[in-house]
Amino acid sequence: MKKENFCLRFNISIVITLLTLTFYISCKPKLSPAQVIVNECIEAHGGAKYDKLKIGFDFRDKHYTIEKDGTTFIYERIGKDSLGNEIKDAYNNVGLERFIAGKKVTLQDSMIVKYKNSINSVVYFTLLPQPLNDEAVNLELIGESTIGADKYHKLKVTFKQENGGKDHDDIFIYWINQRTKTMDYFVYSYKVDGGGIRFREAIKSQNIGGIRYQDYINYAPVDSSYSLENLNKAYSDGTLQEFSRIENLNMKAN
Repeated sequence: MKKENFCLRFNISIVITLLTLTFYISCKPKLSPAQVIVNECIEAHGGAKYDKLKIGFDFRDKHYTIEKDGTTFIYERIGKDSLGNEIKDAYNNVGLERFIAGKKVTLQDSMIVKYKNSINSVVYFTLLPQPLNDEAVNLELIGESTIGADKYHKLKVTFKQENGGKDHDDIFIYWINQRTKTMDYFVYSYKVDGGGIRFREAIKSQNIGGIRYQDYINYAPVDSSYSLENLNKAYSDGTLQEFSRIENLNMKAN
């Protein structure tokens, strides 16, 4: 009798466990096709390595350090003023401070916002595609494209106004390589500083600390007949004009 009771309790326990697992699986939200593609792309570029990193590099006339540990971040930017004095901006979860020749200076709120936005822009483009998983991002799979010999998923990204920053009106289109899962091209429209459209082509990649960092040619359209979503066609047709190069030099993990 005792053995029968044990078997009965054991069988009931198995049934409860199976029902719990079934309930958990059925309640787990299903990822959208766009989110699956983004997750694969982030994995191809570094995956979990993005969760904790510290890297330094030179961009144009300034040196940047990006340090992240989960949601904690420390960004530093060091340059020089016209007199040769070192200017250091230290930006973290608490706020931004500026030092000139080693001495902290008081900044107006408008200037703090300006410097934060400037640093965030460099960090955002340097860490792509990882920022595509930010809470403020809206993802949409809008089709496929062929560029050269490769096929691409075409993703549209917009931003929620809440936590989307001053550039929440920007629109991005990303071309994710279906074979390599890498982010090879993207285009964006922006409204600040007079607005405009830029198309970027990844031209160089380097693996630093397990993360793929990319340099780009920055193109500007000269033919307004192409829509933002089809600017890859303008690239293939050779009607884009090189505007600048986005190159991070002397990159090293710290």
